[in-house]
Amino acid sequence: MDTHKASWFPSTPLARRIGGWAAAAALGLGAPGALAADAPDPHAQCRHAAPEAARRSAPYTVPDVELVRDDGKAVRLRQELDDGRPVVLSFIFTSCTTVCPVITATLAQLQRKLGPARDHVHLVSISIDPEFDTPERLREYASKFGAGPGWQHYGGTLAASLATQRAFDVYRGDKMNHAPATLVRTAPGSEWVRIDGFATADQLLAELPTLHASR
Repeated sequence: MDTHKASWFPSTPLARRIGGWAAAAALGLGAPGALAADAPDPHAQCRHAAPEAARRSAPYTVPDVELVRDDGKAVRLRQELDDGRPVVLSFIFTSCTTVCPVITATLAQLQRKLGPARDHVHLVSISIDPEFDTPERLREYASKFGAGPGWQHYGGTLAASLATQRAFDVYRGDKMNHAPATLVRTAPGSEWVRIDGFATADQLLAELPTLHASR
């Protein structure tokens, strides 16, 4: 079986509902630009059936590892995240057909809701399958979801990815056990806010109060 295309969800009604939405997203039916910033949440049905996202604060330390950005440049993660902007961080892999398209589509919706302020927030997606997710594949994935200049995707070595996953407590032993989680930090040195489960774009926007107030 091709593990790059396998789904880790069991065959349940919720799984089929999430998987069906993810397939629609992958086909571009929920493509960025197709919805206005205030359009209904395309994940609403999926979220209604899923457990409510859980929010908590955590004092994570960004590991000083080298990752490879989707433009092919090798960068230090700590330096990338400490550029002064708020950070919204997710973990994905490009061949995922379940959780990752939903998380990524949420960031795309957040990007649209930010409007002119979108480049003042650093959206970060880090691959948990970097051996497959080359910069080219990451660029294709980013393009499919309409990623703007303030949204970068990162790969690199497996060791660097694992160190980053462990630092943010998202490592689950295997990519097929990947669970949805999004992390937000308003400024370097601040604590991280962690949302386990499928956060909405509005929930993420509410974690960026200064930018939210300026819209």
